[in-house]
Amino acid sequence: MSSSTSTAPPSAPALPSRPGAALAVTASATAVALMNYTAPMVTLPDIATAFATPASAQAWILNGTPLGLAVLLLVAGSLADAHGRRRVFLLGTLALGVTTALGALAGSTLTFTLARVAQGAASAAVLAGSLGLLAHAYPAGRDRIRATGIWGASVSGGIALGPLLAGALSLTDWRLAYGALGAAALVTAAAGARTLPREAGARGPEAGARGPEAGAVATARGPESGTGDLARGSAPDTGDLAREEAARGPAPGTRDTARKATAREPGAGHTPPRAGGSRPRPDIAGAVALGLALAALLTALTLGRDGWLRPQVGLPLLASVALAALFVAVERRSQAPMVDLALLRRPAFLASTLGALFTGLAVIGLFSVVPALVQGGSGMSPLGAAWLFVLWSGTSFVVALQARRLPARLSAPYQLALGFLLSAAGVLALLGTLQGPAGSWPRLVPGLLVAGAGSGLLNAALPRLAVDSVPPERAAMGSGANNTARYIGSSAGVALTLALVTAGPDTAVLASAALALLGAALTLVLGRGHRPGTSFAQTTSR
Repeated sequence: MSSSTSTAPPSAPALPSRPGAALAVTASATAVALMNYTAPMVTLPDIATAFATPASAQAWILNGTPLGLAVLLLVAGSLADAHGRRRVFLLGTLALGVTTALGALAGSTLTFTLARVAQGAASAAVLAGSLGLLAHAYPAGRDRIRATGIWGASVSGGIALGPLLAGALSLTDWRLAYGALGAAALVTAAAGARTLPREAGARGPEAGARGPEAGAVATARGPESGTGDLARGSAPDTGDLAREEAARGPAPGTRDTARKATAREPGAGHTPPRAGGSRPRPDIAGAVALGLALAALLTALTLGRDGWLRPQVGLPLLASVALAALFVAVERRSQAPMVDLALLRRPAFLASTLGALFTGLAVIGLFSVVPALVQGGSGMSPLGAAWLFVLWSGTSFVVALQARRLPARLSAPYQLALGFLLSAAGVLALLGTLQGPAGSWPRLVPGLLVAGAGSGLLNAALPRLAVDSVPPERAAMGSGANNTARYIGSSAGVALTLALVTAGPDTAVLASAALALLGAALTLVLGRGHRPGTSFAQTTSR
């Protein structure tokens, strides 16, 4: 057994050091995925008119992509860890291009919604693979903070540009936006195939012979660890020193102690079984249970617009709880689970997951519906609503890009709490403004700017905390879990917002602010012990 974990095939090439290419391609693909995600926010009225979609079914048009994302992000993260992040990322980007183009050709609400679910599944591979690639390309420290900040900015940029592109092209035909986004995804996939370096040890079954230990060290060290910082004339990061110690292995006489310490850490050293070079099978049972649970929850929230205390609402809600419990049971029994549930005992990972969940519930859920509310309330055009939306999403983009200057003084959980507080303040400023008469849009500006700043802080902190709170070899799983929570929250948030606006937009605004305040409180409590710039390896070594 020891020989199988210590022998590497001589033909396995080393991973070239091209972090810039990984950052450029993954950020571009992420932006396209988010543009596709947000495009229906301004085209929803035109799509509903074209397909004669009833009001009760319009939530599914918005929730198709989030549903696919939430169900398959964890599977995609596990596949990326097991079969190569580059491969999963490129296949996802290619599939995103094809399914988005098919959505442009849809002829009914059902076919368009199914295409959107498929786009969400493809986007899951893009998002899970992208953060995994970045974690591999950039070692822990300021380089990773900068890279994840830029990646977070691409999230905000995609959110901003999607409605703007869709609003401009919808002046001719709403279908053009989806055709253009499909073409952009295909171009990005081609660029990634040419520029992303192949991962060492991810070429075939022989890679499994290297064992999880070798993969863990290769991932932890990254292409520029060790001498890279010295070559640039700076002192090596303490995370790099820890990784060098891990690469050398425990000192004589300390192996048992190290093994016991590792066993006590939730998720530490956890890798899918790869005996004999075999790769773990995807956790299909877990994905099905999670998908059915989320579909039942969305059904209950969608039907709640006609009254919450009805059997039609209670039964799907109970089914959702039962299916969620089934998902947990499946994950506990699985040899290769989508997410290591033991990680939930780590406050940093729990803060990351809950922060993503409440970002979806409190922020994405409301602002996914704001453009349609403005169009319906004041008669604003899709392009006008998109420009107004850019005030929020554009501010989020700028703040996320500049948030890399904060971590020296502000840890990621505290940055999340600040983001939630700003989002709540901005949302409360929108009270009484979402359905004003035409020409009243200047009243929206202050609230959109403040809420956008809060969203930018959230988008910058979440990916950093996601990869820092898990072992290096499970970085793709960590990013998948984080994004899954975000899109579960956003799906539920959209359905809840559309249900609450029947009682008036201010009801939805107040609910969003309350959820943001709850998110701030939870991340503050869970993040008290997290130090700025602390990685999983540094945390477990203390």
